[in-house]
Amino acid sequence: MPIERFEKVFIWISLLLLEVFFVAVLVVAFFGGIQLPEPGGLVDPQQLENTPPFDTPGVRQVGDREYEVAMIAQTWQFVPNEVRVPAGSTVTFYITSRDVIHGFMIPRTNANVMVIPGQVAKVTVQFDEPGEYSLICHEYCGIGHQGMFARIFVEPAEQAQAQGGEE
Repeated sequence: MPIERFEKVFIWISLLLLEVFFVAVLVVAFFGGIQLPEPGGLVDPQQLENTPPFDTPGVRQVGDREYEVAMIAQTWQFVPNEVRVPAGSTVTFYITSRDVIHGFMIPRTNANVMVIPGQVAKVTVQFDEPGEYSLICHEYCGIGHQGMFARIFVEPAEQAQAQGGEE
């Protein structure tokens, strides 16, 4: 059965578009910083107050410009709801849920994971630009979902050093 000329053109255009999309996905995956979240372990969601590091959620400095944040997502808040780090910091978030599935997304970064009770999600973010970043729940978690957010304040390095010296 012969193929019409326009059908051949359409087939070639379709194959070319598929190839372009495939190359675009490969470029983003290998050069765009896209990564799968690392498994951070398992915890008992009912025993978080007795399970390090979730027994004292918050920010810990672990190296020069390297920080870890232990965070708990629960109905309808993040604990802690405010994080402060200096610009140029690499921050590794360890986050788990106390109750239901939540989301963890920091717009303008590579952080976007589901937070599942009993599992610890591990996400590393580089904060180069000073400013305020929102942390939002992007998985519907109940009637108060729309108000579930936290803030990350990335302070200029000079300001952070001055505050650190005063303590």
